[in-house]
Amino acid sequence: MLLNVDIIYMLHVMFRYQFMQHAFEAGTAIAIVAGIIGYLVVLRRTSFAAHAYAEIGFTGAAGSILVGINPVLGMLAASLAGGFGIAILGKRAEHRDVEVGSVLAFALALGLLFLGMYTGYATEAYSILFGEILGISSSNVFLTVIVSMVIIAAAALVYRPILFASLDEDVAEAKGMPVTLLGIVFMLLLAGAVSIAIQVSGVLLIFALMVTPAATAIRLAKKPVYAIAISSGISLFATWAGLIIAFYEPYPVSFFIVGIVFATYLAVRIIQRK
Repeated sequence: MLLNVDIIYMLHVMFRYQFMQHAFEAGTAIAIVAGIIGYLVVLRRTSFAAHAYAEIGFTGAAGSILVGINPVLGMLAASLAGGFGIAILGKRAEHRDVEVGSVLAFALALGLLFLGMYTGYATEAYSILFGEILGISSSNVFLTVIVSMVIIAAAALVYRPILFASLDEDVAEAKGMPVTLLGIVFMLLLAGAVSIAIQVSGVLLIFALMVTPAATAIRLAKKPVYAIAISSGISLFATWAGLIIAFYEPYPVSFFIVGIVFATYLAVRIIQRK
């Protein structure tokens, strides 16, 4: 009983602060999207693309700061542009490494140029490297929730054909499915998901939410629906727990989120070996 009272009191104290309310609202939306899209990322073996979009998003944030607009909008625009370009250049998922690397190299060069041209303190751009969910504004929360809802709705509409194409592109193409179009749609969904997930885990830690929960879920469930639910559940738990711990400890929230996700993955691997 005392434990319940303490937990309720801790949550009450925490949610008195608006920045924590914003962090939980945005973090919840991002975790659900990351769990859903992350499953397809692992299934299609496009983890490198997820990391690339994160760095492309950083370039977009740097460019938006240079011209004085919202960095989240810059991240989203750059990630979507990069996703479209990669999907057009690489028709097949398994052959996109070269295209991803080429677009990534150009995007990073642009990011360095934008930062070099900026004369002020680009703290917003640099915070994107490691995530800054505790500093998210109300406008960015609104934008994140809207983008998340669009991604979830779009993913629901194309779920079956993308899942089929992800399992075997050759068979899907032989059955007359628009494999190239589905690849473009998936890349755009991935780009959008990565651009908002950066706010939680940052560019350098994007695998924490976009890959590791899904990789864990695939080991626990064979059916896609169950695996997606588990993946989203792990992302949600790690995000919520990380935010709670970070409120009471003077360390980066992204560290706690990544640590919880990685510990879960290791635990599953160890248990399954026994």
